[in-house]
Amino acid sequence: YQTFQPHPELSALVKFYWTLKVPFDPNNQKQKIIPDGCIEMTFNLEDKIKRYTSENEYIIHPNSMVMGQRTKSYCIEPLGNVNSFAICFYPYGFANFVCTPIENLIDVETPIENLFGKIPAKELEQKIIQASSTQERIEIIEIFLLNNLNQDKTIENLVKTTVDTLLATNGNTSINRILKDDLSKRRQLERNFKKQIGISPKQLGKVLRLQTALKMLLNDNKNLTSIAYESDYFDQAHFIKDFKSFIGTTPKEFLGNKNMALSTLFYK
Repeated sequence: YQTFQPHPELSALVKFYWTLKVPFDPNNQKQKIIPDGCIEMTFNLEDKIKRYTSENEYIIHPNSMVMGQRTKSYCIEPLGNVNSFAICFYPYGFANFVCTPIENLIDVETPIENLFGKIPAKELEQKIIQASSTQERIEIIEIFLLNNLNQDKTIENLVKTTVDTLLATNGNTSINRILKDDLSKRRQLERNFKKQIGISPKQLGKVLRLQTALKMLLNDNKNLTSIAYESDYFDQAHFIKDFKSFIGTTPKEFLGNKNMALSTLFYK
């Protein structure tokens, strides 16, 4: 798993690019993917990957797709070698490239042809697959993104301010504080937020706070009480409840769980 920084012209919208290579193992198990508050465009360069919709039912990922905001964790399983290239957008980043309301992309994998048109999407997919290096793929996708950047599209200022504040404080600022208790703006914020981010401000804040706690759990030698308070949870029980709601396990069950190996890799 590797990450790469975007060109300065895109750095306000694109968080980073990433690649993942995992050779096939017949003993592979389902891997749980945890919401991170970002939207991603991914390209599958080798074998197929399936995403479980229930315990035993699944769909096959498109080779090129946009993964919208997630409101819950989900499981995937590779059917062969994994070789992926992806673009991770800031929460308000992807809305600048499409006309589709971002709330339509929640919890689904949308083929890029549905968003950019069949011919441009097919041409992009072929260029990405045939590229000989990650750097070449980055150059290809950056040309595509800059060509599709809607200069007239503006993220509503209150939405951007809210996202920036939540990112800067790891989700630990109340919406009322951001709005300075001007509740007349609340409905406007909620409406525009869902259209341009996909989820509500409260949901994004919960995801970002959980991300902070998850990184502490994996990287710092701290007990659950310390992690809970440093992540601004009311107490350890509140932290464990939120963790289990999003991830499906308690923090202790998460550590060393083979089904969490991929998520552990992303957050370490």
